[in-house]
Amino acid sequence: MPESKTLGDRTRGMGEIVEVAGKVTELAPFGNTLAEMAASRPEIVGLTADMGRYSDILPFRDAHPDRFFNVGMAEQNLIMIAAGLSKVGKIAYCTTYSVFITRRAYDFVAIACAHSKANVKIFAGMPGLVNGYGATHQATEDLNMMRGIADLTIIDPCDATELKQVVRAVADIPGAVYVRNLRGKVPVELPADYRFEVGKAKVLKEGDGDTGIIATGYMSARALDAARIVAGEGRDVGVLHVGTIKPFDRAGVLEFARRHKRLIVAENHKTTGGLGTLVIEALYDAGICKPLSRIGLADGFFECGSQEYLEAKYQVDLPRFLEVIREG
Repeated sequence: MPESKTLGDRTRGMGEIVEVAGKVTELAPFGNTLAEMAASRPEIVGLTADMGRYSDILPFRDAHPDRFFNVGMAEQNLIMIAAGLSKVGKIAYCTTYSVFITRRAYDFVAIACAHSKANVKIFAGMPGLVNGYGATHQATEDLNMMRGIADLTIIDPCDATELKQVVRAVADIPGAVYVRNLRGKVPVELPADYRFEVGKAKVLKEGDGDTGIIATGYMSARALDAARIVAGEGRDVGVLHVGTIKPFDRAGVLEFARRHKRLIVAENHKTTGGLGTLVIEALYDAGICKPLSRIGLADGFFECGSQEYLEAKYQVDLPRFLEVIREG
């Protein structure tokens, strides 16, 4: 589908992750995959809260206009309408900014969706520091908040390859699902034979047992980049990708942790309440004590700026990965 028709002029500051020279990218994997699968699944509907352009759902709108609903800037209505559609047999894919879902429609996600086991799939855009519009638009605590909702599946895809698989997989996951969406030109980082499995962490790179990185979202791709760079220095770093935050693959994380002397946990989220907290809780409960460093955001609000600027200032960029690896 032509880019000009589905997306128009895009601004990477509105939610595209940093592109790295020489890397392959795929345009709008969420919307294009949803449009494709909906051709054979008439029960799928798509909704947005006036954020179609910046959630990449426009390919679905163009392919299936009679099944697309823009409810306007009303996130609570978005969730309630989606929950209502699920009651009549629809699978409702919802899109807007993650910060608006978590802060404005939290109770509606908890009760109308999770508690009611509604077939609502929320693709929440621009989590963490991907949005350059400052604290009002940056969902840097969304994993912490959404983890508190019972019966809610939470997924943080790494790249375009995994995101496309997640779009298809969530249709058959019972109940409500919250996905941290990737938009625009999304890098292709994972191998072609990668297979997403809900609730399963995947080893992306085996190491020599010294340093192991446990990461989620596109930070897993950054961990791979860092591992490749330090390989030239004689360091063989392992990488575990935790694509599903809830249900959390405790057994997979512990198995990986036991094989490494030192751990690094990385996430595009505050260091409290997200992946780091899950890993530390799992290690403590299992009686495992070993050095662990966290790459993530401090507790605070964050200013406006480009993603490159923000990541460097708040120390979640590639140089920060290299610094932490070399500390060991």
